[in-house]
Amino acid sequence: MTARRLFGTDGVRGLANIEPMTALTALKIGMAAGRMFQRGEYRHTVVIGKDTRLSCYMLEQALTAGFTSVGMDVLLLGPLPTPAIAKLTRSMRADLGVMISASHNPFEDNGIKLFGPDGFKLSDDTEMRIEEMVTEGVELVDSKRLGRVRRLDDASGRYIEYVKSTFPSGRRLDGLKIVLDCANGAAYKVAPTVLWELGAEVVPMAVTPDGTNINAKCGATQPQALTEAVVTHGADLGIALDGDADRVVMCDERGLVVDGDQVLGLVGRKWAESGELEGGGIVATVMSNLGLERFLAQRKLHVRRTQVGDRYVVETMRDQGYNLGGEQSGHVILGNHSTTGDGLAAALQVLAALVEEGGLASEVLHVFDPLPQVLKNVRFPSRDVAKTVMARPEVVEVIAEAEGRLEGGGRLLIRSSGTEPLIRVMAEGEDEGEIRKIVDWVCARLEAQMG
Repeated sequence: MTARRLFGTDGVRGLANIEPMTALTALKIGMAAGRMFQRGEYRHTVVIGKDTRLSCYMLEQALTAGFTSVGMDVLLLGPLPTPAIAKLTRSMRADLGVMISASHNPFEDNGIKLFGPDGFKLSDDTEMRIEEMVTEGVELVDSKRLGRVRRLDDASGRYIEYVKSTFPSGRRLDGLKIVLDCANGAAYKVAPTVLWELGAEVVPMAVTPDGTNINAKCGATQPQALTEAVVTHGADLGIALDGDADRVVMCDERGLVVDGDQVLGLVGRKWAESGELEGGGIVATVMSNLGLERFLAQRKLHVRRTQVGDRYVVETMRDQGYNLGGEQSGHVILGNHSTTGDGLAAALQVLAALVEEGGLASEVLHVFDPLPQVLKNVRFPSRDVAKTVMARPEVVEVIAEAEGRLEGGGRLLIRSSGTEPLIRVMAEGEDEGEIRKIVDWVCARLEAQMG
């Protein structure tokens, strides 16, 4: 198969108004995807959601023009979390779902994520075929068969009710004070509403998007403001979502961060005890901490690892019969409820445990002691350059030498990012000082590759 040039590990992504994130390419993606998902003589429908980036207006209109030009009707949902789009694609019986977002990236970036009629992200093969159709061009419909466009005014209400349904029936959050960081992103309205309707006292943060402040010193990838606010307000815990709310990072009452691995450990243990866990374990990526694996092994549960990317976690879950998986970064897939990462639904699972066990967040949320893990990024001019550097013989030698220095006492993972022009270097082991030296040395050698 031809190498993928348009799609990365999570849809199409790049700087807004620069290829491939231009109105013209979005138009072509809409035309190609719209044509591909027309599979009968009925009226076909696509739902489109977005986050709060300034460029979402441009891309939304371009995609809409593309879909209607090939005869698809369009339902515009407005700013909503990615998991809401996945859920509504299926519940609305739509043929395709689109989320316009670059997730945790800064506002200058944007992206296009596609969901099939089953609510799952598209396979590599399907995305490759769409790429080919973008290049080849597609046939337009005649003027009588053009698609229509309308807005679904109650989309947010539908998602709010769905998310609340994932919380145990009869339970409430009364008495809990929660700081909620919405990253000035897609969940800025729905997330505070959900927690408030369940009875929590909500201290909202980053809920005033202006088109350019999404993920700016806030959200799941920058939880420092959250941790400070939890301590300042004397809150019971904090919750931080990212720009499209498909991931979550939390902190306890002391301001100590709780990542996706801890959430997976907590939910995995609870579901195993209640008989809900399927597959005899969970699915996680190569980035998840070895401490998670040891914690679950003590309970006769295993961790099935995949390459980085929540889509690959979901594919393994579906293929091998698991109903819980996710990433250290905070993507948590609750297979009984959703088809993709849902930060708010995952947070509610943690809150349910907190309510049921009745302890402090510091006692309930930290379920295992992680092994020291050091992660650093080396930035390159483009993703293509980063991939090229990874293939150089001298870099292969550097990796082999670094692995030798670990002497079997830890893990080393070096990979090019699928969404950003980065090479990520991660090492894990018992001796934090030694793994930090190894990571610094590898990063220095990678930086030298840029001349």
